[in-house]
Amino acid sequence: MMHGSNSYGRVAFLDTLPPEASAAFARLGTRRCYAAGDVLIHEGDHAQELVVLHEGLVKVTARLDRGREPLMDIRIAGDIVGEVAAMGVGPRSATVTACGEVAATVIPRYELEAFLLAHPEISLSLMRMVCGRLRRSDRLRLEFGGYPVPVRLARVLLELAATYGQRERNSLRIDVALSQAEFAALTGAGTRSVQKALTRLRQKRIITTDNRRTYVRDLDGLHETALLRARPGSTPRKPH
Repeated sequence: MMHGSNSYGRVAFLDTLPPEASAAFARLGTRRCYAAGDVLIHEGDHAQELVVLHEGLVKVTARLDRGREPLMDIRIAGDIVGEVAAMGVGPRSATVTACGEVAATVIPRYELEAFLLAHPEISLSLMRMVCGRLRRSDRLRLEFGGYPVPVRLARVLLELAATYGQRERNSLRIDVALSQAEFAALTGAGTRSVQKALTRLRQKRIITTDNRRTYVRDLDGLHETALLRARPGSTPRKPH
């Protein structure tokens, strides 16, 4: 279990590449635009294409029993989706849906493979990204079994703040609009339990919410709730 400083923020794949490699990678495939609600990837589909996100936000969901389709993850500009199927490892394992206007590039498998063979440094970056996602998945499984809901929720909020947070006066605005049910899915808990944990965080003025936006007001307090040490100089602090 993790008890050290927070390392939950994720770096978009394109941001891990040198400028020249990123520019070359961006020239692959076919550029496409999607509107809110459009599906970029269908779970169970056998298409072998990599999707590179350039603008916008998408959500990743997967079907469970009784028709449930919980939120598994969120991806933003610079991220890639569909990398496993694009490398020929089975059908699509999840559905990817645009949460607003999205600009992306769709790269077929044959074009991706030829490019990676010619650019082994990008192939290595792709492998590292896939390994990072597997490690994150393993960590989440451990946390879901080993920590109570308030701790798991605080860690989800820390990851969202580190990855999508925008500084706004004395707070961090998480630029992802999530419902309580979606927070519950990301936390691996029931909606009622997450609702109680969110209420507790609001009562302690660690976070505030407005129109499905979440503002982290006390980053140190959120680290404390997550059982993680805050980074030196972390802000914002509690308002006076």
